[in-house]
Amino acid sequence: MQDYDQATSFLGEWGRFQLTVFFLLSASIIPNGFNGMSVMFLAAIPEHRCLVPSTANLSEAWRNVSIPRQLEDGAESKCRRYKLDILSNYSAQGLIPGLDVEVGGIEQETCLDGWVYSKDLYQSTIVTEWDIVCENDWKGPLTTSLFFAGVLLGSFISGQLSDSFGRKKILFATMAVQTGFSIIQVFSTSWEMFTVLFLIVGMGQISNYVAAFILGSEILGKSARIIFSTLGTCIFFAIGYMLLPLFAYFIRDWRTLLLALTFPGLLCIPLWWIIPESPQWLISQGRIEEAEAIIRQAAKANRVTAPAVIFKTNQLEDFKSRQQKRHTFLDLMKTNNIRIITILTVFLWLIISIGYFGVSLNTPNLHGDPFINCFLMAAIEVPSYIIAWLLLRTLSRRYSMCGTLLLGGIMLLLIQLVPLDLHILSTIMVMVGKFGVTAAFSMAYVYTSELYPTVIRNMGVGVGSMSSRVGSVISPYFVYLDAYNKLLPYILMGSLTVIMSILVLFFPESYGKPLPETIEQTPNVKGLCCRRQNKNDTIRKSSKL
Repeated sequence: MQDYDQATSFLGEWGRFQLTVFFLLSASIIPNGFNGMSVMFLAAIPEHRCLVPSTANLSEAWRNVSIPRQLEDGAESKCRRYKLDILSNYSAQGLIPGLDVEVGGIEQETCLDGWVYSKDLYQSTIVTEWDIVCENDWKGPLTTSLFFAGVLLGSFISGQLSDSFGRKKILFATMAVQTGFSIIQVFSTSWEMFTVLFLIVGMGQISNYVAAFILGSEILGKSARIIFSTLGTCIFFAIGYMLLPLFAYFIRDWRTLLLALTFPGLLCIPLWWIIPESPQWLISQGRIEEAEAIIRQAAKANRVTAPAVIFKTNQLEDFKSRQQKRHTFLDLMKTNNIRIITILTVFLWLIISIGYFGVSLNTPNLHGDPFINCFLMAAIEVPSYIIAWLLLRTLSRRYSMCGTLLLGGIMLLLIQLVPLDLHILSTIMVMVGKFGVTAAFSMAYVYTSELYPTVIRNMGVGVGSMSSRVGSVISPYFVYLDAYNKLLPYILMGSLTVIMSILVLFFPESYGKPLPETIEQTPNVKGLCCRRQNKNDTIRKSSKL
């Protein structure tokens, strides 16, 4: 049976058609880099303290001491002030703070009149607009988590929609959702409205990414497909990520910034007339003439001659018969071997996602300029993707994953040993930590797809991806721990990453081995369970002899 790649091999690997699809689909992912990390600036928390209204009857001396100092660092409190009625009474009596009255003994109160926010870095954010600080600071991580919850929901439905309506239609429909609801978000009148719209934007963001990924994987040839899946989508996402701090540096108002970040999505509209539908999906729907028409247009673009008949009838019948056999998610637990692989896959994607998004979202808490720090955290992803690609081409999957995870985890753990005044060294260690976690993240897609047999490969990768989305929902709360101890997020993320680097050694090796086709061909997991399974297999073979 001649498969799709063989039937279209006359096109070549890197003709004009493939290059056009490669770069345009990769470019369509750039806005995902904007939306995925924009919350760092949209929901940034400037320096703030309680507002002391001008109507308060206070002398200049009493106004200067109206905000208590924190015991741990001597900085002004962000959430408390001395009771203004008491201060006004002392001021009216002509008493002098510190001389006639011991200020520290005066009763305190919450910020009843709101807050004053520093405008050194930001003119406005959603935090300053709706006072998401102090007793309302729980809304900050929840805002980010709801965006990633939308990503989780989108990953649930994007695959089914793409299978039912086509890769191209869902790609552009979800780009429209991402862009359209981001524009509506600019006009939010409350935090509740902003977060609901943010959730919908998250649904469009992941659906757009997945649709572009699948479409490119199905249109491109085998060698082009590997580069597209590792370098194309990942690096263009990183480009969008790197452009984010550039936009944020020049635009300090959150509404204007969001509108500017949304505009590039409109530039993708002309791609509708350039990017074709997936011929493989059209064949699965019985639309053979349309699939052949696309292949012939590709041949014309590549200046090659297409055969008179591209897809033979007997090949299509065989293809359809294979499509009829369906598998369910229960098959991921069918045997002891596949069950352990699934459990390890869930933990792998969950922990990598917590590390990646936790480090990324914690960037504003690093010492130094947040715009430069964000750019550096984005830029480090480019070499990490290249290294991951090289490792996938040359070395063992298990040891490559273990090495990159171990590097990332150890760097994050060692940050606590760096003296507090060596801020540059701390930032470098965080960057190296993210380098390792990002490289492991990009390799996880390829490794997971190689572990699962063909009949349940999509479901296996889907379960891993779902686990990743759960990790992204949790990650903002790791960042939230920074309020209690600045090193605590790194200690937790580093510990989990190091543990996972050890667990990944229990995965079977897939480098240089043929992909399994059936559940029975799934490679054995390293460990006691599989020794027992191998022993049973030996006994069965001996009995047959």
